[in-house]
Amino acid sequence: MDDENDQSLEELEGRLAHSFRDRSLLERAVTHRSWAHEQTGPGEGELARSLHNEALEFVGDSVLGLVVADRLFRDYENLTEGDLSRMKHRLVSTETLARAAARLDLGRYVRVGRGEEKTGGRRKQAMLADLFEAVLAAVYLDGGFEAARKFVGRALGEEFEGATPESAAASDYKTMLQERVQAVFRVTPAYEMIETEGPPHDRTFHVEVRWDEVSIRGTGPSIKSAEMDAARRALEEIEELNGSAEADAEETRPSESDGDERAGGGTSRTHGE
Repeated sequence: MDDENDQSLEELEGRLAHSFRDRSLLERAVTHRSWAHEQTGPGEGELARSLHNEALEFVGDSVLGLVVADRLFRDYENLTEGDLSRMKHRLVSTETLARAAARLDLGRYVRVGRGEEKTGGRRKQAMLADLFEAVLAAVYLDGGFEAARKFVGRALGEEFEGATPESAAASDYKTMLQERVQAVFRVTPAYEMIETEGPPHDRTFHVEVRWDEVSIRGTGPSIKSAEMDAARRALEEIEELNGSAEADAEETRPSESDGDERAGGGTSRTHGE
């Protein structure tokens, strides 16, 4: 570890409010695979994996889920499992983690390869979210669950403050769509990835959501975000169809004056008899 990198990590420790006993964990957490593969040669995949942060992302994902679940249960122990799940889903989403990573300026410290640097990799939402999870894993492995819990509480403070069952339901399009489709059509919507576009470092995913004879496509920088986009579009289409149906029903519904005229006509015929 050179002096410049050591100084950078020390600065990052200040942002994280955690002083590492094993700073190599933090160094690995902020190392993207593109950088690791540039530092290794052909056939050295195992060495590259020991340098980059993907295994730490795996650990951080699980630690984050536990920390958030623990916090939500303690704050809202009387909510339903469905409400808690929706709130947790929003708090651990790519969008939320990328926003928290940006506040911590994690992108400034990540080591990326030359190609990734040219394409603005350190500012990409998916990379920032993965970086957050890797850093959380480093904090957990270095300081234990309590250190991880405190870090998440600080990093996601704004999101925890704004977490309510109503706000979570409003943003969880997949859950909303499933509930709507099951209630109306008695089936569960299914998602299928149709295609991907772009190079590995800048992919766009295309996903279709289907039920009965309906299929609606969504796109996004990850499969999860593409599924969410498809669900959002499906909900919008359902709302449009419902609005059209209500408008048609309103046009065909007899008005009060029509009812009076028919009633009057009936009386006249009775009198004629």
